[in-house]
Amino acid sequence: APATGAAAPAPGRSGNAPAPGADGWDHRSMKDFTEQRDPDLFAKTRSFAGYLRSREKDRLYWYGMPLHSRCGSRAVIFDELEGRKREFLMFASNNYLGLANHPSVIEAVVDATRTYGATHTGSRFIGGTNMLHKELERRLAAFKQRPACIVYPGGYSANLGAISALVKSYDTLVVDRLNHMSIVDGARLSGAVRKIYRHNDMADLERILSRSAAEGTGGRLIVADGVFSMHGDVCDLPEIVRLAKEYDARVMIDDAHATGVLGVRGSGTAEHFGLKGEVDLELGTMSKTLAGMGGFVVGEEEVVEYLRYYSNSYVFAANIPAGVAAGLIASIDVIESEPERLKRLWTNIGTLRDRLLDAGFDLEHSESAILPIVIGDERRAMELGRAVRARGLFCQTVVYPGVPLGDARLRVSVTCEHTPQDLELAADIFVDAARETGVLPGTP
Repeated sequence: APATGAAAPAPGRSGNAPAPGADGWDHRSMKDFTEQRDPDLFAKTRSFAGYLRSREKDRLYWYGMPLHSRCGSRAVIFDELEGRKREFLMFASNNYLGLANHPSVIEAVVDATRTYGATHTGSRFIGGTNMLHKELERRLAAFKQRPACIVYPGGYSANLGAISALVKSYDTLVVDRLNHMSIVDGARLSGAVRKIYRHNDMADLERILSRSAAEGTGGRLIVADGVFSMHGDVCDLPEIVRLAKEYDARVMIDDAHATGVLGVRGSGTAEHFGLKGEVDLELGTMSKTLAGMGGFVVGEEEVVEYLRYYSNSYVFAANIPAGVAAGLIASIDVIESEPERLKRLWTNIGTLRDRLLDAGFDLEHSESAILPIVIGDERRAMELGRAVRARGLFCQTVVYPGVPLGDARLRVSVTCEHTPQDLELAADIFVDAARETGVLPGTP
């Protein structure tokens, strides 16, 4: 989850000039450019451009390279720094159950697109509702075992729309420090008082709720990621629910990385903890396990209907095309008819996690398909990422603003499509690259 807030460059430092240390390394990060002040609004963009070119020249920034194939356990990517296509072992995909490449899903998208056209041309209120949107909402509500569902154009807009519709300036939004940036931006848009509790620290959450209840103004909504996207750990939902009841607060859980991963049926965090019906709102994205685009919120019918009329990101935006909706319905069909995919995913998670832990890597408290290889130092994390890619494995190097400064890491995503051979090779690559860069002791 992106870090919240940004500070101006340190005194004596300019965002315009390089800031090399004694070793010649430019110690600036992306944070140094966010608050660069200049009468020319675009000055910061020129400063950042020079910094970016330098990082790319050293093959440390590798973001946004285009795929030239389907994204499975392996993928062909055009290396823009080297000017050639390369096949990589892929560990940077959120396609946890492999549904993006499932024949039934692809066929459903194609058939519905031929029937209903490439897209619709209006918002859901003005000519943009297709019968497949209604069916998708019905199926998502049933899958999540909740009364009703609203589908948004994206997961980001779902958080923006739901939070800003429900929470107002006189209310309080209580959020985990490591929540996704869409939750942070939803809070800003709502104008509510935002109280941040330390990550998964339930004593701190109770302190905030107790103080808010004593002040007695407005309502309270607790929002937390189910699975934290850059850390892989799971929120303490049982305690969140208990405290919400005690202090008369509502709860919304963002299941972006939990839907299709947690729970016996893969329906998410509430099922994982046996708390179905105890969470007021469950939010999800369709661009990850469900292999499409869009976002959704499930909850009580009255709440969902209110969101339809008061979520600006729903009312004033076109929604997902009918073909995408058809593919998502097919994805739910596959999840329900092929439970072995979820079992295979968890077998793969355990296999790679054990290998990386045995090698001495810090994976924090990951309990999901996201395995963070925590480095801390930004330079060393980028150098490890470069060494991993040089060996033919693609994963995400996460620095600020993806994580706070000093918390840099590699983010490894496991899917059910990885074979035992893929996992063995991946572990060997991580170990060899870590030894080469000094992250782990020894030599390759």
